[in-house]
Amino acid sequence: MSRIGKLPVAIPQGVKIGLRGRTIQVEGPHGKLSFEHHPAVGVVLDQERGQVRVERPSNSKQHRALHGLTRALIQNMVRGVTEPYEKRLLIQGVGYGAALKGRRLELTVGFSHPVVFEVPEGITVELPGAQEIVIRGPDKQAVGEFAARVRRTRPPEPYNAKGIRYGRSKDMPEEIVRRKAGKAFGSGG
Repeated sequence: MSRIGKLPVAIPQGVKIGLRGRTIQVEGPHGKLSFEHHPAVGVVLDQERGQVRVERPSNSKQHRALHGLTRALIQNMVRGVTEPYEKRLLIQGVGYGAALKGRRLELTVGFSHPVVFEVPEGITVELPGAQEIVIRGPDKQAVGEFAARVRRTRPPEPYNAKGIRYGRSKDMPEEIVRRKAGKAFGSGG
């Protein structure tokens, strides 16, 4: 039996979970999320005990995989609406920086033009400083995807350590960029 899938998902105070067909809706103080689970697994909402259980029909490899996946996705939704997910990005480089103009994130990272990102709905972006970006939201996948898109603009390079890298947040440690020595010039002889 899946060790993750067999654990019930506890419903904390202030969170409402609705089950309509295959669609699970989770609503909490920080947002509202919905998810349509795979038809091969069943989701049972137990209001008395305040928990959600995921059940699978057989012990096949696909059903075992979907069992744990579905439970983990429901758990992530419940956690996200109670305590938003957060990713921090650190910008390093001379003249590099970020600016927030309404719902647009503008990066100056060594190109001839600023790189502009539209901030997706349900995600908030803060700039504690010109060299730091904090991305928050209830949807773990959306937060991670947007942070990855921003980082992909100028990933950290190992020679001068310039670029955008992940910073320390409550969900993950700081990204460490291994420095490499450049080419040593000497007399060719």
